[in-house]
Amino acid sequence: MSQRPIAVTAMEVPPRARLSGYPADLVAKIGDREKRTLGDLFGLRNFGVNITRLPPGAASALRHAHEKQDEFVYIVAGSCTLVTDAGDTPLSAGMCAGFPAGTWDAHHLVNRGDADCVYLEVGDRTLFERVIYPDDDLDIRPGPDGKSVYCRKDGTPVF
Repeated sequence: MSQRPIAVTAMEVPPRARLSGYPADLVAKIGDREKRTLGDLFGLRNFGVNITRLPPGAASALRHAHEKQDEFVYIVAGSCTLVTDAGDTPLSAGMCAGFPAGTWDAHHLVNRGDADCVYLEVGDRTLFERVIYPDDDLDIRPGPDGKSVYCRKDGTPVF
């Protein structure tokens, strides 16, 4: 059994080595996003917690919507733009936003400014989850083992 930390300084946790799970042709769209997986560090199983740094020009993710997973973001420092089906909403430090599952309101954060934006994101770890990406030729579908299967919109597996 490995020893888990009691507490850490979030921004001192090393960034996740893998930039993204997206197909290679779409990874560049998120830019130099830097994600630190805090929930995993503490062995959390029911929900994930990340602290993410978006340098200017970076995006949190491709614009997406979850079938079953709720998401929540809290802006720790800097500012960014929340892009949803309703349009653009500026967010700054101290602001937060939530995305209920099953609404299909696609969203992501984009840093259009000239300074870093740092935010905390929280989401559950729902298996057999579908995620849509309305702006890109991508769809995540549940595989038979509960793991995500990246597909093109026509159903062709990406990997």
